[in-house]
Amino acid sequence: MRPLSAKAPQRILVRATNWVGDAVMTLPALAALHHACPRAEIEVLARPWAAAVYAAAPGVSAVLAYDKDGAHAGAGGVLKLARELKARRYDWAMLLQNAFEAALLAWLARIPMRLGYSRDGRGLLLTHAARLSPELARVHETSYYLYILRQAGLVPADPPAEGVPPVLHLREEDRAWAGEFLADKGLAEARLLGLAPGAAFGPAKMWPADRFAAAARELGDLWDAVVLLGSHGEAPACQAVARELEGRKVLDLAGVTNLGQALALLERMQLLITNDSGLMHAAAALGRPTLAVFGSTNPVTTGPLGPRAALVRGEAECAPCLKPTCERGNLACFTSVAPETVAAQARELLAGEGAVS
Repeated sequence: MRPLSAKAPQRILVRATNWVGDAVMTLPALAALHHACPRAEIEVLARPWAAAVYAAAPGVSAVLAYDKDGAHAGAGGVLKLARELKARRYDWAMLLQNAFEAALLAWLARIPMRLGYSRDGRGLLLTHAARLSPELARVHETSYYLYILRQAGLVPADPPAEGVPPVLHLREEDRAWAGEFLADKGLAEARLLGLAPGAAFGPAKMWPADRFAAAARELGDLWDAVVLLGSHGEAPACQAVARELEGRKVLDLAGVTNLGQALALLERMQLLITNDSGLMHAAAALGRPTLAVFGSTNPVTTGPLGPRAALVRGEAECAPCLKPTCERGNLACFTSVAPETVAAQARELLAGEGAVS
């Protein structure tokens, strides 16, 4: 790939990844792009549910919604969006999403320089195609996205294999909402334990609900209330935890808040216990104490990053299998993780001694 000149672009379109956790992991690449091209106007094209990740990011002048279920549905919607993007006269498109459609959209929008990984059959649609080497499958995803810029000559050195901790910025209106919401609940000064027991990937990514509740009970002296967070799809997992904690102060907010509000609530948590999920990455990027329970997924590539993040893994020879459901049917990677172990790790983390285990 021939190097790009950082002096050239006046307007850059960044095609965001589709999921919240992936979006958080792209933030170091977005920050590096802004650093390399400080005078460029950067706009991010994101799916509506992930847009809040970018809303307050430094250097981002606008977040545009890609509404595939509404205004941009179907082939006609893609062409409509391409026309809208063409009218904005971008000089570059940085494609963080790997899909063929992302490159096609940038090509249809006639964006002169289009950089991204050469994969999914889209190499000919890119002017600056980054090579996907076997080594990149073993680096943390934050570094995976940074390597697009590295191969384009916009990052001076190879990103570290262990990744670069993201920094997540929030909108002040979401912070204000969180403060008012908690005050209305009588929790303005409360010690809050956040639990995120859901996961969009599938049940093999979810530590059982009764174990989340048991860990919360083990830590009962450290919190005044439990806040359950998740999407509409994760509501059953949150409801199961709430039932296990009946009689205690619990706020089940699964599907109740939008993402910006959920992120602002995360910022108020004294601790988040979570599966490998978007909220895990968000909490770690907000600098909140974050303890993740890993099962089927690989912490080397998707683990939480930050000085206040730690994780617990079970003992299972089949992990990480990267499967959405357990093919053995016993979820050994999770059933080997005891609530007492998670609670003990949480206490170490809060004492400033947290480490990956």
